[in-house]
Amino acid sequence: MVVIDTHLARGASNGGFTFHDRGGPYGRTKGAKRVVAVDVTGLPVAALVVPASTHENRASDLMLDNLTQQGVTDRLELVLVDRGVTAVAARGLSREHDLEVRRVGWDDKQPVFRPIRHAWRVEVAHGRLGRSRRLAKSFENTTTSATGWLQVACIATTLRHLSRERARPAPAGLAA
Repeated sequence: MVVIDTHLARGASNGGFTFHDRGGPYGRTKGAKRVVAVDVTGLPVAALVVPASTHENRASDLMLDNLTQQGVTDRLELVLVDRGVTAVAARGLSREHDLEVRRVGWDDKQPVFRPIRHAWRVEVAHGRLGRSRRLAKSFENTTTSATGWLQVACIATTLRHLSRERARPAPAGLAA
């Protein structure tokens, strides 16, 4: 299972050719959209950057294409997406990629924040990646360069996680 979600990063470019455009709610934010897929532990599996105006449906499709190119979809059964992806698009992605794409979210509109069980992992991943200095804003002028820096941050996150796992002492009674 993987969870796919996008995050809008404000653009910091100052003139010249750039891929930054208006996106987000009502097209008010000029920047780039970071698309991340995480596994059940919250570690990034794949990441890419698209212009901010790219719809969630298209961003999810691009991510699934990316996962297919990596060979990840061979062992993948379930993909969780948020309500930004329409129901029709989720069904289309399921047929196109031959796996279950499930929309998750709360049906009722409550003024209280409630995390969504497995989908919350991708939000935490976006938060971790956002702490990377290079990703504070979208400083790049091409999607290729921006994707590269996002992938470097994903690798650093995974390495930090793995180094913490090794540093933990074995529980009492299990030491060899």
